[in-house]
Amino acid sequence: MTPRPLPVAIVGAGPIGLAAAAHLLARGLEPLVLEAGPEVGHAVSAWGHVRMFSPWRYNIDTAARGLLEAAGWVAPTAGAYPTGAELVAQYLAPLAATAALRDRIRTGARVVGIARRDHGRLHDGQGRDAAPFILHIATADGAMAAIEAAAVIDCAGTWHAPNPAGAHGIPALGEAAQSERIAYGIPPVLGAARATYAGATTLVVGGGHSAMNAVLDLVTLAKAAPGTRILWAFRRPLGAVNFGGGAGDALSERGALGTRAQALVESGAVTALAPFLIDRIAADGGGLAICGRQGGRATMVKADRIIVAAGFRPDLSYLREIRLGLDPAVEATPALAPLIDPNLHSCGTVRPHGEAELRHPEAGFWIAGIKSYGRAPTFLMATGHEQVRSIAAALAGDWTAAREVHLDLPETGVCSSDRPAPGAEATACCTDTTPQGACCPPKPALAAAAPCCGPVATPPTPAKGCCGQGGG
Repeated sequence: MTPRPLPVAIVGAGPIGLAAAAHLLARGLEPLVLEAGPEVGHAVSAWGHVRMFSPWRYNIDTAARGLLEAAGWVAPTAGAYPTGAELVAQYLAPLAATAALRDRIRTGARVVGIARRDHGRLHDGQGRDAAPFILHIATADGAMAAIEAAAVIDCAGTWHAPNPAGAHGIPALGEAAQSERIAYGIPPVLGAARATYAGATTLVVGGGHSAMNAVLDLVTLAKAAPGTRILWAFRRPLGAVNFGGGAGDALSERGALGTRAQALVESGAVTALAPFLIDRIAADGGGLAICGRQGGRATMVKADRIIVAAGFRPDLSYLREIRLGLDPAVEATPALAPLIDPNLHSCGTVRPHGEAELRHPEAGFWIAGIKSYGRAPTFLMATGHEQVRSIAAALAGDWTAAREVHLDLPETGVCSSDRPAPGAEATACCTDTTPQGACCPPKPALAAAAPCCGPVATPPTPAKGCCGQGGG
């Protein structure tokens, strides 16, 4: 009896994982999708209140569309902009429910380890590349299981691995201890978390689109909830902050998002702290004391809450036995990293790429989707669709199709920030129209930190209740 071929394991049932499954089926290959959450699109649902800046026409994969239309699905209006919740309800959930996919998806199946059968990372041995993959799965009921696969496509995303608030790439001192007052990503400020932020002072950390969304939501809340104040911390000088291409962005909503955020800073509707580098977070009465450096001097900011929207990084913990090829800075493949590394260029526009650029030393293993970008922030969903189309073609042995490019990405309209540097650090918030003077001494929200935190290099004995251990 001929043994049944092993499936191609796909980690993650988000938009890219499900698109990968659809492309594998179109190639006559057998996918098995493993989703850690209780339903497909679980991570997308976490930002379900956020409206995407790419319209539906960029968000629906071609192979996935074929499965859906065969089941009688009617596509949403191509030019409309879905929220995360709408992406799940109108696209991902119906796709997962198709006859082709519903029995090939396991939810509540968290991948905790991937390796070659009988071959650890160090072990070459004869036939390593021919050995199947072993995936260890933690199930929702607490059990463990092992699954064999012919190949693996890791589409797990990065939502559950946010960058910390700390200036050094590691959490600030006290960041973990104060986690109840710190949110990561884009919390539902105008929805379920409204009471948490209404009337409070919130420090938003980050300069990308997630931070812009959080700030815009807080400004909307402030109009209805007196006493709501917004501090916005950037890690670079304000003149170097890239707010996007504005009207030159081919994705008009993305351009408009940056334009609105820039206007808030320049009008003083929010208090901009730039550059502000966070070293320590401590309890301070019922709020937080955030100690760091602004413009080279030790500074302390007081806030009730912090929203850290400083990007994400890939979780590589379960890939320790896989031979990965990663750029040391970006944590993308060496072929992809130069195309997306913000240290080399600030263009959000990245040329389409596929299996060849995503290939790792471990044969039959790929990372696709936003996780493939490592720490770079410029991923678009349509890019992931092209990635998995190319990978599926390669797995089917169609190398011509694998090398083809089937995608035109929208231009961002910007490759560097040409905004003039303000005359002083606090220019953006210390104006006659500023509704909050937190960055303008002697207002209490921002005060000289020397009596509390001291210079970072040689800190004095911390004062209780500010930046010291056991404060509050």
